[in-house]
Amino acid sequence: MSGLTHFDESGSASMVDVGSKSATRRSATASAFVKMRPEILAALPDNPKGNPLEVARIAGIQAAKRTSDLIPLCHPLPLTHADVKAEIGPEGVSITATASTFAVTGVEMEAMSAAAVAALTVYDMCKALDKGIEIREIVLLEKTGGKSGKYIRN
Repeated sequence: MSGLTHFDESGSASMVDVGSKSATRRSATASAFVKMRPEILAALPDNPKGNPLEVARIAGIQAAKRTSDLIPLCHPLPLTHADVKAEIGPEGVSITATASTFAVTGVEMEAMSAAAVAALTVYDMCKALDKGIEIREIVLLEKTGGKSGKYIRN
């Protein structure tokens, strides 16, 4: 399992010991895309459950805060900031999530969890109109801080 940090010498899953690392400012941005038909997009403002984009934004922020409860080997992090933006485009809803901390390990999973849960929430809010809505392209866009430095997706 060379190169993978969540496995011990015998190949068993293991939480990484980050106790000897120095705390640094770290941030991450992730995105997701929810593809839906134009008529479903047009119906978003009239959703009887409320504004799907605002509910998704709040759900994504909550997911960032609870990532270590969702992903078994993630460390709980003291987030200094989390935000989610959801924007309607011609083919669906684009979601961008950011997370920041001052800690000994990164916030990539928090940003990706926020984007994924926000996308799932858009689906949940709109599934009565169309079960064929698709969640696509949950990706890390950028991360800063830590030993590996800056990463920007091409």
